[in-house]
Amino acid sequence: MSQKPYEVVFKKSAVKELQALPQKIQQKILDAVQLLSLNPYTELLQIKKMKGAESLYRVRIQDYRMIYLIENKIIKVTIIKIGHRGEVYE
Repeated sequence: MSQKPYEVVFKKSAVKELQALPQKIQQKILDAVQLLSLNPYTELLQIKKMKGAESLYRVRIQDYRMIYLIENKIIKVTIIKIGHRGEVYE
């Protein structure tokens, strides 16, 4: 039985952050988002749970990080922040 895919939404600020990145990285991030919509806990991506936050996770894409929130009740993933690993945690 396959579950329906998660709806993936980007915060406005995350869209801007994505657009500011090099094209190659943007594509890798969009590929990762595609996988997240199928399974936000997928082992194909390097996902780590963020410390001190209930449903915040991050994905590593080379030197970049994408931070997202999983809302299982409404089957939704919200991309909160995308940026270089040195800046994303500020």
